[in-house]
Amino acid sequence: MADTSFIPGPETARAYRDALGCFGTGVTVVTTQTPRGPLAITVNSFTSVSLEPPLLLWCPAKASLRHDAFVGAEHFAIHVMAEDQLDLAKHFAANGEDFSAAAWQLNAQGSPALEAVIARFDCRRFAAHPAGDHTIVVGEVASVTTRPGKGLIFKRGQYGGFLEQS
Repeated sequence: MADTSFIPGPETARAYRDALGCFGTGVTVVTTQTPRGPLAITVNSFTSVSLEPPLLLWCPAKASLRHDAFVGAEHFAIHVMAEDQLDLAKHFAANGEDFSAAAWQLNAQGSPALEAVIARFDCRRFAAHPAGDHTIVVGEVASVTTRPGKGLIFKRGQYGGFLEQS
């Protein structure tokens, strides 16, 4: 099969998204507490930034109705979803204010903490930087909670798990 090359732009937006989708990522749900109540958003733009201080980043889309609440949040929690939490990840992708599908409680920083995730990073906002059609939100990690389990993966528009090597 021949390689395909193109210059990213409006006429190649779909091809650009497809190329980005070749990189498999974990699925996370970010939560915060707002004056209206708990709020969540499903994201795969998440990565470690620094070990000292412990910093993470994630990137909400400016077009999201939840963007401003998350960019302005002083505290938030990033949850790495377990392989069996696809329905919950999809739920929060569609509706960030409906927590009826999730078991949760407030963490020490006052953010909603989802249960049964494989990792949770409780953060305080460190910085926010505009970046094209997204905002880069950097959080300083105050505490981490983990449990054993396989993570939920997203690649080429599909969800799946991770094959373990023997």
